[in-house]
Amino acid sequence: MVPLGIEPRQGANERDPSPRAVLARPRRLDLVTEPILPRIRPAIAALAPYRQGKQAGPDAFKLSSNENPFDPLPSVLDALKSTTPINRYPDATAGRLRARLGARYGVEPDQVHVASGSVSILHQLILATASVGDEVIYAWRSFEAYPSLPLVAGATGVQVPLTADSRHDLEAMADAVTERTRAIILCTPNNPTGPIITSAEFAAFVARVPGDILIILDEAYAEFVTAPGAVDGLAERVFEQHPNVVVLRTFSKAYGLAGLRVGYAIGHEKVLDAARTTGIPLSVTSAAENAAIASLDAEPELLERVAVIVERRGRLVEGLRAQGWEVPDSQSNFVWLPAGERTDEVAAAFVDNDLIVRPFSGDGIRISVGEEDSVARVLEVAGSLR
Repeated sequence: MVPLGIEPRQGANERDPSPRAVLARPRRLDLVTEPILPRIRPAIAALAPYRQGKQAGPDAFKLSSNENPFDPLPSVLDALKSTTPINRYPDATAGRLRARLGARYGVEPDQVHVASGSVSILHQLILATASVGDEVIYAWRSFEAYPSLPLVAGATGVQVPLTADSRHDLEAMADAVTERTRAIILCTPNNPTGPIITSAEFAAFVARVPGDILIILDEAYAEFVTAPGAVDGLAERVFEQHPNVVVLRTFSKAYGLAGLRVGYAIGHEKVLDAARTTGIPLSVTSAAENAAIASLDAEPELLERVAVIVERRGRLVEGLRAQGWEVPDSQSNFVWLPAGERTDEVAAAFVDNDLIVRPFSGDGIRISVGEEDSVARVLEVAGSLR
């Protein structure tokens, strides 16, 4: 065989593997228009990669990624400065943070799993439970990372449409369970629409699901919930009543550590051991662990900031509804603007006014609750579009 890009000398014996098969001038590689690439699984090749919310310029408000608009607290910054030198690996188990969370919620450290963001834990749990021929159920539209999780595991995602008021249709989700179902993801408050699942609704749903099916309660935005009756997986200790339930939380939203990537799960030790087995070791840095612990120490200050965000959210929802927008009851740090076929047009108008929002073409626009000055500008632009 002659290496790609090399032509044998005129008359040379191409079958001769010895040095006598002298190679001549290189062939022009620019004639090869398509490189030979590794074979990608068709299901993966057909899946659109995750796209982060558009970055904002210096004069724009970034309202596309549900980030906390407040700068880190001084105590959190001090914790980052005291981090172990970066030439050393972090604790592979994030043991100090697990112990702290265990004490906070009254569980053993082994009932706590910490990873680089709660979506990492979601990925680990799906890998641990679902494979080829299996199914994973989730509501749609919901968090845009959900469709990729079963596909990566070789399983099939089963999307159950939201109700007309943008809530989980738990009756339909329970009806979708088959002998192939291995996991169900519930997002409350739902990203990107905002409504919650109530405690009564969750209890009725769990009662219909066989105990050998994993139920993942994704509560990434739980700290922003003010609605009475909302399910709180940790306060209600649903993981003790139902060992097949795992509750997810994150430090990215209310705690403002999105750039450090720290999330955690609480559930049955054996279920979390399976997640730990499929996870990438050493994924939580010492800096992230220190900042998360410092954030727990400073929780009263952080919750004051959450209250400010909730107040701004209320003004946004009230103002948008007054303009005629049919905005769902958001219990998160964002609001949902159902724009339908006008979604791209409306999103472009926001961007033209230095408001970077997150459009979901054909459905609507998610607008994060940001800085104080952004509230009036969002309402001004939205009002001009009615």
